[in-house]
Amino acid sequence: MKVDVYTLKGEKSDTVELPDEIFAAKVNVDLMHQAYQRQMANARLGTHNTKRRGEVRGGGAKPWKQKGTGRARRGSMISAQSVGGGRIHTPKPRDYTQAMPKKMRRAALRSALTVSANAEKIIVVDSLSMEKARSADLAKALSALAGDARKLILVPDKSESYTNLIKSGRNLAGAKLLQANY
Repeated sequence: MKVDVYTLKGEKSDTVELPDEIFAAKVNVDLMHQAYQRQMANARLGTHNTKRRGEVRGGGAKPWKQKGTGRARRGSMISAQSVGGGRIHTPKPRDYTQAMPKKMRRAALRSALTVSANAEKIIVVDSLSMEKARSADLAKALSALAGDARKLILVPDKSESYTNLIKSGRNLAGAKLLQANY
């Protein structure tokens, strides 16, 4: 599959051949969905917490006598129907992480890249080097390349030549910077 190579100004400069083993792989939608679910689950913190009946303060004494008041019999003020009582079936801190074999993760990524390549959503830029770290310059370049669409910028590494690009892209809405090894 051939893709045009652009400059940061949005002009075509060359074409490049994308490898078929990555960008023309078999698309497995179920595997892509599983990888997405895993990624969203692993992003959850799992720090939600509420107090149950045994954790609230108070209780101890019977609030009123069993008979003769005309009210319902009660044994404790920390039960769930009381104001300030414990809650039932409430969330507790837990780990949401899901495991997925490396081969399956890579196959899901190949499927996603194939879908993006078939939809002509992959744009190759010849040089990502910037003289100054300015978000406005990078935003102008990205709008010339991809318009108003959301953008994912893959940076080869965190070397000195890409420092200004990384600094410029951290502040952009609708754009995300990732290292290529991620």
